[in-house]
Amino acid sequence: MAENTTEGRKSNDTGIRFTGKINGIEGKTPFLIGVAGGTASGKSTVCKRIMEKLGQVDMDHTERQVVSISQDSFYRELTPAEKLKAEKGLFNFDHPDAFNDELILQTMRDILSGKKCEIPVYDYRTNSRCDNQFTTIYPADVVLFEGILVFYFPEIRELFHMKLFVDTDSDTRLARRVPRDIKERGRDLDQVLNQYMNFVKPAFEEFCSPTKKYADVIIPRGADNTVAIDLIVHHIRDILHGAQVEVIATHYNCSYSALNGY
Repeated sequence: MAENTTEGRKSNDTGIRFTGKINGIEGKTPFLIGVAGGTASGKSTVCKRIMEKLGQVDMDHTERQVVSISQDSFYRELTPAEKLKAEKGLFNFDHPDAFNDELILQTMRDILSGKKCEIPVYDYRTNSRCDNQFTTIYPADVVLFEGILVFYFPEIRELFHMKLFVDTDSDTRLARRVPRDIKERGRDLDQVLNQYMNFVKPAFEEFCSPTKKYADVIIPRGADNTVAIDLIVHHIRDILHGAQVEVIATHYNCSYSALNGY
């Protein structure tokens, strides 16, 4: 890692201070960024935009400096009874119990140790993992981990060096989720709406929304907020060029003018 030359520098009143350390750790520890937010808030799109702006999308996956992982890959295997419920839209995939938090924790620890990891491939149409299919995650400088509950589990939350929350209003999220689930996940309209009202909306209010308080940066309007994304990309570029950082900001002292795109 290149010698740090920006210790103590602040970047345009964003609340992000460059100190030459990642959570007090020097060296080549990957910089782990958590990206949380409600269903269809734009989390994966924000990660995609970040990857695009950093020129990582078209790179060979073995050579990428920045990689993105979805929490959805870590849905646990369902029991036969739970699979029947899921087929009828009666299983709550937005509850913390739907995820294999132990596998997430171990995977994040392996990533921070610089190990190559095998991530399960999840099939939304069958509500199960694809047999003998995995995505290989090679060691990278920056790792984005996105999902509705990435800040919910304390042991996992504590591993992130930076925490982003994509904050999109509920009407927009529902308008995005309906066509997505119908076209990409093979569900009918009634099932999508019933699942949203019975599980998705209540789970967001109980489990996801309260984790916003842990975010270092809140991104209103998701991927439409190009100024906020540019701010984060600039931050990541500093990391890739050897300026390891410690994030001390909360959403209270970040630059609201930047985050709101004005």
